[in-house]
Order: sequence, then C-alpha cells, then structure tokens
Amino acid sequence: MPYSRGAASGTAASGATGSGALSGAPASNPAASSRPTVAARFDEQPSARSTPATLDDLFSGSTSTDDIGDVPPPKNKRRRRIGGWIALGIVLLLLGGIAAGGLYVWNTYEDKIREVMGWAEPKDYEAGLANGEVYVTINSGDTGMPISESLHAAGVTKTADAFYDYLIESGQNPPFQPGVYRLQKQMTSEAALTALLDPANKQEFTAQIPEGFTVQGTLERISEGTGIPLEELTTAAADASAYGVPVDPAIVAAGGQPLEGWLFPATYTFDPSVTAQSAIQTLVNRTIESLDAAGVPVEDRQRILTVASVIQREARYPQDMQKVSTVIQNRLDPNNQETFGKLQMDSTAQFGYGEMHDGTVSSSEEALNDPNPWNTYVNTGLPVGPISNPGDVAIDAAMHPADGPWLYFVTVDLNTGETIFTETYREHLKYVEQWQQWCSDNPGSGC
Repeated sequence: MPYSRGAASGTAASGATGSGALSGAPASNPAASSRPTVAARFDEQPSARSTPATLDDLFSGSTSTDDIGDVPPPKNKRRRRIGGWIALGIVLLLLGGIAAGGLYVWNTYEDKIREVMGWAEPKDYEAGLANGEVYVTINSGDTGMPISESLHAAGVTKTADAFYDYLIESGQNPPFQPGVYRLQKQMTSEAALTALLDPANKQEFTAQIPEGFTVQGTLERISEGTGIPLEELTTAAADASAYGVPVDPAIVAAGGQPLEGWLFPATYTFDPSVTAQSAIQTLVNRTIESLDAAGVPVEDRQRILTVASVIQREARYPQDMQKVSTVIQNRLDPNNQETFGKLQMDSTAQFGYGEMHDGTVSSSEEALNDPNPWNTYVNTGLPVGPISNPGDVAIDAAMHPADGPWLYFVTVDLNTGETIFTETYREHLKYVEQWQQWCSDNPGSGC
C-alpha cells in the first residue's frame, strides 16, 4: 500500500485530541502498569519474609537483590530466655560434676595429694596449745605404739602415731610405768613424754587387798585407795545379784554378806572415773577369772569358794594349802564322820562370832560354842558360806587337794609358819603341846 500521510497524521491527531491524553497514556500500556514507579518503591513498606534470603536463593533465581536487602524479622525474646536457662543449667551440671569428682578424689587420696604437693599437715600440735585435763592409763607391758594410740584417743596428741614417731626420731625408749597419768589436751609429743615420766602426774588410784580379808575390810581398802566414801561402797555391795553373784537365802537369813568370798584379793589400779559399782565389779570379775582358771564348774563356784576361804585363813603359807585342803576333804568324807564328826576349824568359829581380827589365832570358848551357821564346831559340814576372800593358790588348792591321809594340823611356830600334819589325834596332841610351849616362850606373838 502507498504511503499515506493522512494515516500518519491521523494517528498523531488522534493522540492530540482529548484533554488528558498524555497523563493517561501510561495506564493504557500493560507493560508499563506491571512495574512500580520509583515513588511507590520508596513509599511502601517491604513485606516480611518467613526466612531471610540467601546468596544461593539469588543465584537460583528464587529471589532478587531487592529481597536480600529486606529487614530481618524481629527476634523471639522468650525463646532466647529459655535457651539461656538451658545453657546455665548445663554449665551448673558440669561444674557440679567436676566439684563432686574433685571432692571424691580429695577424700580418697587426701594424704597422698598433700604429700605430693607438699601440703601435708604436721602430725604434732604446736607448743602452747595445751589445755584442760585428761587421764591416760598405761597398762603393764604397754610399749610406744599402744601408748601413742592411747594418747591420741584421749585427745592429748594430734595423730595416733605422733608420739610413737617422736620416740623413734628422738631415739628414746624410756621404761614406762603402769598407772593412770594426768595430762592435758593438745600437747606436743615431747611435752606428753615429759609428763608421763614425771611421778607427780601419776595418779595413785590403787587399792591393795590382802588375801583372807573379809568384805568389810576389802571395802575399807578400796575407799582408802580411791577416795570413794565407805558408805557408798557399803550401799553398792548390798545387792550381790547386781554383780552376777548368786544370793544364798541362808546367808541372808543369818545376817551374812552374799559377796563374801567374791571380792578377789590383789593390788588394783583404778581409773579416776571409777565408781563404787565399777570397783566391786572389777573384783568380782577377777574372782571369776580365778575360778575358771582352776577349772571350777559354774554350779560349784560357791562351794569351792567356801572351802578356799577356810584354806586361806588356816594355812599360813602357800605350800601348805593343798595339805589343808586334803584335811578338809578327809574330814568331810562320810567314812570319817563316825570317828571324827565335824570339821572343827577355828577360823569358822571366829568368823561367825566376829572375833576373826582380834589379833590372835586361838578361839574363845564363846566363839567355839556359838550356834551360828558358820561355826563348824557346832554344825556338821562346811560353813554356810565363805568366811574370807581367797586368792589364786587357795582356790586352786580347794579344787586340787594333795594326796594324803591327814586329818589334823597345827602350826607350831608362828614366826616361821612351820605346820605339822598328822593322821591321828594322839599325834596331833603331841604337836599341840609343842605349839603351846612356843607360845609360852614367845609372849605377845599372837597366840
């Protein structure tokens, strides 16, 4: 078709007619309407994205540089707080585990750790810390280590081996004397040794009980040695059953003391804390030890103590005790009852009548004829109970008499203790005359 100016001009004219033709032209252009204007991009707020765009999104075409520049969403503060508490808990758990493990290691290997690190504590107290007052008992035969442990147990030294180590290091081996010593708490080992070797610190809580003493004399000796009032000891001794001693109703009915024979004669060293009850129990326990050593059956203890108590009072020397035991056994033999009759021991008559300690070996006519249950001149058989507290030799002799036919004995010399044992009464009277002559030659000698 030939070029037409009219068409061209018509198009232009058409575009020139209409008052708003220029401003409305862009709206009629679809391509132009899909792009926001510059003003729109600056005025509008960007939309929030659920996740921020990354460089990978840009290269893959799933986003644009405009999206990358978007403002990130606000942080979740609640979630941050929860995370912080969790982190703190984990840290505390870790620290707690470390602390617990460290504590276990320390408690288990403290000594070795201190030794390796040079932190070992001194075994001894420092000088100048001594205070208070304590009592430590050294038993017969105790050496350095047992004494060291006793000192630590009493609070004198800092460790159980401090005193022993001091003796080794200082090269000392002193002869320790048994006894109770007054020391202080928190002493140095050197000071403790000085105190133990000082006689002034040894406490004389001792009681020496002679063989053949009665309960009354024994309690008096305990009172003198310990300072316990005699009244307290007498009250404590009133109930023999409290110490495991059988109570014979016949003895009680006769006004006797059931503990007679059960308070063993010996030298005792008591702890300063001793009481009337503990002192008596100590003596009773020692008697039981002696009975057991002699092989005395439990059910025969009272009878053996009764025999032993007579032996203890009648025999002046240990070498005669088995023979005296034989005389008692032979006189109690039923085969000898018709010819002999009664035991007839002066010591039993003296005990029952209360003249045992009048300083003489002879019995008064009143004592010999008094019908108390201990008097073997009046009553057949053994006395109702023991008449003294026998020792080891007498108890063993009561259980193991010597072999022999003797029925009589008499001590013909009270100074030497010479005693003659005979089988017949005729022989016995001959030696009784010898004893009477000795008494005549030795006035005031206890006849």
